[in-house]
Amino acid sequence: MKSYKLTNNILGWVTFAIALLTYGMTVEPTASFWDCGEFIATAYKLQIGHPPGAPLFMIVGRIATLFAFGDTSKVALMMNLLSALASAGSILFLFWTITHLARKAFKVVDGNYNTGQMIAIFGSGLVGALAYTYSDTFWFSAVEGEVYALSSFFTAIVFWAMLKWEEVADEPHADRYIILIAYLMGLSIGVHLLNLLAIPALAFIYYFRRFKVSRVGVIATAFIGMLLLGFVQFAFIPKVVGTAASFELMFTNSLGMGFGTGALIYCVTLVALIILSIRFSMQRKEKHTTVALGLLLFLTAGFVFGLIMTGIVAYLLMVRKNAFQMAHTLTMCIAVMLIGYSSYGMILIRSSADTPMDENNPENVFTLLSYLNREQYGTRPLVYGQYYNAQVVDYKPGKAVYSPDKKTGKYIMVASEKDNSEPVYDPAYCTVFPRMWSSQSHHIRGYKSWANIKGQEDKKPSFGQNLKFFFTYQLGFMYFRYFAWNFIGRMNDIQGQGKPTYEGGWKSGVDFVDDARLGKQSTMPSSLSNNYANNSFYFLPLILGLIGLFFQASRNKNDFAVVSLFFFFTGIAIILFLNQYTNEPRERDYGFAGSFYAFAIWIGLGVVAIYERLKQFVSNVAAPALVTAVCLVAVPGIMAKEGWNDHDRSHRYTARDYAINYLQSCKKNAILFTNGDNDTFPLWYAQEVEGVRTDVRVVNLSLLNTDWYIDQIKRKAYDSDAVPLSLTQDKYRQGQRDQVLIDKGKLPGYQNIKEMMKFVASDDPAKKKYYGSQAFNY
Repeated sequence: MKSYKLTNNILGWVTFAIALLTYGMTVEPTASFWDCGEFIATAYKLQIGHPPGAPLFMIVGRIATLFAFGDTSKVALMMNLLSALASAGSILFLFWTITHLARKAFKVVDGNYNTGQMIAIFGSGLVGALAYTYSDTFWFSAVEGEVYALSSFFTAIVFWAMLKWEEVADEPHADRYIILIAYLMGLSIGVHLLNLLAIPALAFIYYFRRFKVSRVGVIATAFIGMLLLGFVQFAFIPKVVGTAASFELMFTNSLGMGFGTGALIYCVTLVALIILSIRFSMQRKEKHTTVALGLLLFLTAGFVFGLIMTGIVAYLLMVRKNAFQMAHTLTMCIAVMLIGYSSYGMILIRSSADTPMDENNPENVFTLLSYLNREQYGTRPLVYGQYYNAQVVDYKPGKAVYSPDKKTGKYIMVASEKDNSEPVYDPAYCTVFPRMWSSQSHHIRGYKSWANIKGQEDKKPSFGQNLKFFFTYQLGFMYFRYFAWNFIGRMNDIQGQGKPTYEGGWKSGVDFVDDARLGKQSTMPSSLSNNYANNSFYFLPLILGLIGLFFQASRNKNDFAVVSLFFFFTGIAIILFLNQYTNEPRERDYGFAGSFYAFAIWIGLGVVAIYERLKQFVSNVAAPALVTAVCLVAVPGIMAKEGWNDHDRSHRYTARDYAINYLQSCKKNAILFTNGDNDTFPLWYAQEVEGVRTDVRVVNLSLLNTDWYIDQIKRKAYDSDAVPLSLTQDKYRQGQRDQVLIDKGKLPGYQNIKEMMKFVASDDPAKKKYYGSQAFNY
């Protein structure tokens, strides 16, 4: 067993080195398109990026930028290398995860594996880990300065840590691994929330290890796993800040105390309850433990989740002997998650400094809550809601908005619940599980195309058409197409919009497509077949993964259930939650990297499955060596060969050069208007990091409909003057003129824009339009 552990550790670090070398050779030397420019700029100067923020990523990124040693042209490279290092770490833990699951398939007592079994186990780890190393989605994120590489690292280490706990669960202090997982998840909140989707799988690892499997137990574990996921994502993350905001409002406005007092008292109360809960659980005091832990749950999870989880704790304390240990562990998990989550303190601190990039201005608990809830992006229906052609029949009160007023020393309501009203749709045009919900015209065109809706402008879509859109577009185009990219092949790297073309499609190994909407087979144009991303894996990774999947399902049903849950929640469950519309501005495969990670586990186990068949005909040592060698060449070998040229970004400077050219084309003190991410983020990078033309003021029009951004551009930044705007803050703050209607029939011809803006700014009730009780400037 000692030789097994030594070899397992050495080969794990070998895969780490191969991955790090690969990503280091192909890493982009400067900022990439999309969010990379913004993330690098915010990390370099610890500024505030888009909601919900990534404070831990920014802190770690800031440390990485120090290795540029003052050369601002190398700052982006250091951030990109951070992603490469984190990605190589993910491969390391993937290797150890696969070998752990592979050796369980042999069911050997005391770890006395024969030579053939050991070669098969290590071969499975090498093939699975290296296949994921060279998978399209993971490789893409590994060579740029984005959050997904570090997020994948947290996911990998969390899943491995739970398997490590499973291995030593009967030893003293084994639950320290569970507490470690809670801490890592708390930290991961400051990077990205994808890590949390592993929770249901972790719940089943715990159940299968500690309890005798039964139908009732499986159902209860599924419920508890979903409850824990909901507790962290929908209760813990927003409610900690939301409850702090309630304390703040009460202590400041009702009790007349200074700003920050309520939040401070809330934090002290949490620490006191944690100490009491730990002490009472160690003293085995049932009622005291229930009260202390129950109050802690209420203050960190809100009323509904707090009530449910307190009820579960109280019941367990009454019926189970080890319930006090579970209560103690739960308290410790909440404590360390709070410590990890505290990275968001940096957001409050740096926003209070009014940094040049200060998106959403989250400098108090109220604006931080809005920032965490991503309120600027709006909401989308999930369980029940409107179709795209539903009419608004009324408005319901929304959330009140509070802001600190230094003159009065209180929080004043700058927008009432009525000001932030939300639309109510005609129930006749609403449905359960709404998939076609956006009323934007280009989204509607996409819905009709995918669901084959013809000639029914005002007619409510059928539920069958709703499901057809879900299966064909959301599942087929926005998940299984990406899955195929990674394990079958890809036609090209041109943005796909779901039209009957070859753009962004997956590749089966031949250069033609049989498209039902085209009604024919057609040959791919040479301009696309010569694209670097025209890669074919000949179905080999998919086939090996399916072999491993069926092998694990037949050999170890419990482990198969765990990996399947991990695969589902990091893939299809995301599709259910995002409820995507058509015509996405970019490919979204990066969000499903966790699901592809799970499939890579099955690719590795495919080696063990083939070995088990082949050993009947070949010697016990030659069989696993032969299988490993062939699979290494046929799967990660082909994937590396096919994917290298399109993933090698070592000579790409496009995003940075475009940004510099844009800025250099402007006259001194110009205002440069942009619209989308790729218009804006490279410019921010060029100015904030490399200091290019800081006299030019970049104004993003897609953010200019928010009060916080208007406030920012009215301030001087670097060498650029404040942007001269005529409206005063009371005219554009949230809840005021969020929508300004246009009445095309009132005045003919051209009008003076200043007079029009005076009319829009008027508070005269006679100069407003009314829809029910709702008044709109126009």
